[in-house]
Amino acid sequence: MSEPAPIAGERHPSLRRRLLIFLLVPMLALLLLDALLTYGVALSYSNRVHDNDLSDDAQTLAEMLRTDPGGPLSAQARFLLEYDPDGPNYFAIVSRMHGLLSGHSRLRGLSTLAPNAPPVLYDTFHGRRPVRAATVSFDSPREPGDTITVTVAETLQDRHQRAREILLLTVPLQTLLILSVLALVWFGVNHGLLVLRPLTRRLAAREHELAPITAADVPREILPLTRTIDALFARLRGVLTLQERFIADAAHQLRTPLAGLRLHTERALAAKDADTQKEALDYIRQLTQRVTRTSTQLLALTRAQSPHKTPDNHVPLELSRLVPEAVGLRVHEALRAGIDLGYIGPEQPLHVMGDAAALQELLDNLIDNALRYAGRGSTVTVGLVAAEDGVELYVEDNGPGVPEELLSRLGERFFRAPGNREDGTGLGLAIVHEIAAGHGAEVHYGRGSEGGLRVALKFPAPPKTS
Repeated sequence: MSEPAPIAGERHPSLRRRLLIFLLVPMLALLLLDALLTYGVALSYSNRVHDNDLSDDAQTLAEMLRTDPGGPLSAQARFLLEYDPDGPNYFAIVSRMHGLLSGHSRLRGLSTLAPNAPPVLYDTFHGRRPVRAATVSFDSPREPGDTITVTVAETLQDRHQRAREILLLTVPLQTLLILSVLALVWFGVNHGLLVLRPLTRRLAAREHELAPITAADVPREILPLTRTIDALFARLRGVLTLQERFIADAAHQLRTPLAGLRLHTERALAAKDADTQKEALDYIRQLTQRVTRTSTQLLALTRAQSPHKTPDNHVPLELSRLVPEAVGLRVHEALRAGIDLGYIGPEQPLHVMGDAAALQELLDNLIDNALRYAGRGSTVTVGLVAAEDGVELYVEDNGPGVPEELLSRLGERFFRAPGNREDGTGLGLAIVHEIAAGHGAEVHYGRGSEGGLRVALKFPAPPKTS
């Protein structure tokens, strides 16, 4: 399958271009640095060769003057000393007693030098022109106590010329080597990116599949990317599963009351007397309330199961204030049902980390479950207990309770204890379970101190702030 064509007008960064830039630019910089180093090495080698020649010239001239002290330098000797096709050479023969005997007066030599010592090489000037010089001295054979100093110098032009020639000999070979490496890099990058094609083909061949894409052929360098995509697919699967479950639950729970609504609506329309219409409308009212409650609880369960709610959104909450307020809002409803609803809690504040709206939903479902199934004349108590490692919230009643063997099934979706005649959806405790799990709380079911049912939630203590 061919790769999808890019959308017109979109410009995306190129991984190939980025890799090539990161590889080629440093190589070009290395080529320039290599050229500079090569020139420096070549110049050092040229200086060493010229220094040896310059030192030999100074010693040769000194030896000639020592063996023939009386004769002046001939024109041919001066020509050989001064001539160089790449630049003029200079020399100076100086007597300590008589001054300059021959040569160039503008050549700056060394004034203090031990007689008969090896030649000394140094940088100096002939006028304003920089030159490299070699100086040697010896005792005059003609006049005891006199010292003759011989200095031979040359310009630096020939040295740099030889270094440039060496550089020009080596650079083409180095350039060819670098170009070969660049070609290999280009081929390697293009060939290396081919390992992404199987992954691209697998993704392009998919339609609605959300299975993980990480396989054995995925390079380790892009494993973080594929694992992130797998995690995204997992979240999408969770959302889709939640959506499918909601649709299935809604269809399961709303099918019967909606069929009843249609039946009683037709009955009311076909009725001839007012009593039959009133009875049908009363059934319609009850079924409408049931549909409304079922829809509300289905939505609440879906919100509680939502994967987008994470502990990162939780804030510190004062549970010792939130719980009494929630109980107070249900007192009038409890009085109408003939139930004594109360609250017991410590005086000190108790805090947990949580979502206020979700905890309000949890409390409403716990209280609603107790009020619905405890029975008229019963007592329902909502309490808070402080613990070393958290806070315990409980709701206890003295109603008929739930058989011991069925306690483990409480919290299952749509589960209702057999023999219970109260109207309900079986979703209240399931919602409590989901909200508690989102807050890291544990839910426990047991018998109350006076019989009935006791539902206890253990919330972890909030982290200590430094």
